[in-house]
Amino acid sequence: MDDVFDYADDLGPLKVIHVHNPYIGLKGVLVVDNVAAGPSIGGVRMASDVSTVECFRLARAMTLKNAAAGLAHGGGKAVLYGDPKMPRKDKERLIRGLACALSEVEQYIFAPDMGTDEECMAWVKDEIDRVVALPRELGGIPLDEIGATGFGLSHVAEIAAGHCGLNLKGARVAIQGFGAVGKHVARFLAQKGTVLVAAADSRGAVHDPEGLDVDLLVDLKNDGRSVTDYPEGEKLERDQVIQVECDIWIPAARPDVIHADNAHELNTKLVIQGANIPITYDAEKHLHRRGVLCVPDFIANAGGVICAAMEYHGASQTAAFKSIEEKLRENTGEVLKIAEKKNILPRDAALDLATARVKTAMNFRRWSLF
Repeated sequence: MDDVFDYADDLGPLKVIHVHNPYIGLKGVLVVDNVAAGPSIGGVRMASDVSTVECFRLARAMTLKNAAAGLAHGGGKAVLYGDPKMPRKDKERLIRGLACALSEVEQYIFAPDMGTDEECMAWVKDEIDRVVALPRELGGIPLDEIGATGFGLSHVAEIAAGHCGLNLKGARVAIQGFGAVGKHVARFLAQKGTVLVAAADSRGAVHDPEGLDVDLLVDLKNDGRSVTDYPEGEKLERDQVIQVECDIWIPAARPDVIHADNAHELNTKLVIQGANIPITYDAEKHLHRRGVLCVPDFIANAGGVICAAMEYHGASQTAAFKSIEEKLRENTGEVLKIAEKKNILPRDAALDLATARVKTAMNFRRWSLF
């Protein structure tokens, strides 16, 4: 299936909008999936190899994530074709162009995602003012800077560890995608006593079974360098991080990094999905049969969108962090208890929970639409 409407169902999508402006090299897609609970919030993902189908899958993940988190927002996503490392002036032109092209789509609120950040959102605000995760100087809560998603993941790990007989203190962690999410979850988990044994980014990976210095790795990334510049440890190819023996494995990069062909390579007890759709359903079934606990993406990584929604409604950073902790601990516990009781995948339990909430919101609408 290579068309977004091959995936359409009772929940959505509501709108699929293609944006094209050859004069500035702009090519993008917006999918507004479901707005029964309120206007959609979803990030702008920038990469050279994005697609309409990926955009829809990410938008659906946001519908489920926002519903599971109890937010008054539906799900949407935008993708922008291009190298996120292009010159700043070129990137600004594309971001501003996308914002202007979508200025009348009031059912979508811009947010950052892979390849975009708070500065990009400041450009959006200057154009249309319908945006979250702004820099502090513009009154926002910069969720990438403070690590809202990583903060939430650390609490999910704490709850999930108890469901697979794992003591978080001393637990070995491997992170695939040591970027805006990965570096913060490493930091928050280290505060809870875990040991980071492997980290990967787009240029490679580093591994040390005795433990890596999280602060040094974070400093390297903040300086625009790679984890492979870490002075010690074993240097690996990027995808070899999948094979590293650990207790907790956290994908925090692109979709579908674990699939049917490589799921058998994972050597871990617990997977906390920091990225959106990082593991295929077939791979999750394989891991479940092996006794590996997988906490699905739209439950585990909702910290960022919870923070974004609270910023949009005028809440403080302190209130946002409190809400992230409360909602994610509660949702993780509820989903895992249901999964254990019914002997089903955690993803299936989470889908049932989130879908029921979306359909309830849809029933409150005047029209039986999304």
